[in-house]
Amino acid sequence: MTQVRTSADRCPGVFSTHEAQDGALARIRLPGGRIRADQLATLAQTASAHADGFLELTVRGNLQLRGITDVDAVAGAVVSAGLAPGSAHDKARNIAVSPLTGRIGGLADASDLIAALDDALRAHPDAARVSGRFLFAVDDGRGDMVRRNPDACALLRAAEPLTADIVVDGTAVGSASGVDGIVTSLISVATTLQEVAPGAWRVRDLGAEDRARLHQLLAARHDPVIGEDGDADAPRSQTPSPIVGWFDQDDGSVLLGCVVELGRLPARLAEFLAAIEKPIVFTPDREILICDLSEGVAETVVRVLAPMGLIFDAESPWARLSCCVGAPGCGRAHTRVREDVVAHVQAGLPIADREHWVGCDRRCGSPATEHLLVQATPDGEYERRRR
Repeated sequence: MTQVRTSADRCPGVFSTHEAQDGALARIRLPGGRIRADQLATLAQTASAHADGFLELTVRGNLQLRGITDVDAVAGAVVSAGLAPGSAHDKARNIAVSPLTGRIGGLADASDLIAALDDALRAHPDAARVSGRFLFAVDDGRGDMVRRNPDACALLRAAEPLTADIVVDGTAVGSASGVDGIVTSLISVATTLQEVAPGAWRVRDLGAEDRARLHQLLAARHDPVIGEDGDADAPRSQTPSPIVGWFDQDDGSVLLGCVVELGRLPARLAEFLAAIEKPIVFTPDREILICDLSEGVAETVVRVLAPMGLIFDAESPWARLSCCVGAPGCGRAHTRVREDVVAHVQAGLPIADREHWVGCDRRCGSPATEHLLVQATPDGEYERRRR
């Protein structure tokens, strides 16, 4: 049965913040997790001046500011940096992409698709009705994004001409060609969802009957699926997990992947990252990718920034461990999750798989892929289960 939503989602944005126990929270959408050095510098300065001094990494490759003392000042800084459009389209721009696209592996570089989709969402008259929970994605053929079951995903199948299967919450419904055609198809998933079930936030809100109708409508508006028998899978290759350490790009440059404790990037450290003046990518696994480096610069980055808190070791527990804010920042949390996670790491307890710790049954920030969920109970203990 389709889940009926009687109100707009309360997913935070730049102009509509969330009032948490520790102050206002703003989420800055970064299509594809990408940000320029000057933009990162602006956010770092804003976090120091008007928030708690950290940039939080999210499970969609976005950034959050917590403990905001001046919401208008933060919004103004984000807009001036070119990181947000007008308020009507701000929260619709949830766009994930294969983080290594155009640099390491992949069937084709999906960069143009990211930019075109973002531009189209900013201009589309119906984009304001897209929920902040709806997720668009572009998978460059390696299969890393489609396996996260986004609402609407373009899974690239050919580079010349650029062709993709359109995958809706795990099911391929058709194919599209060219940048404009693929972008139009992705947006049509969101608009057709509203046609089938007005007010639905995500495809997974639909019951079986409405889901079948959505698939039928989309299939009628697209070319046949390219993958065999509607197969939405792609080869699992070319993407290390985690993306932490030193990697050679296809063009001979170096990419450094790193993480930070608790997925919180201190503003001062973010300023040092910006000073490298190279592109940064934040991944859905809360990794930070520093791209297009020479070997000499890469060596300097590791030598200078590792002692400051960037973790370049793929064997570090922080490469597989994430958590929600917990108490006291969240009024629903049963315990101080962050403190418990830090104590867990300091005790040297084993972390063999990806783990996500949460303070209540809302499970905020949980990975879309399989993981071990460690959930606090009302008595302050934790339950562990696979998801």
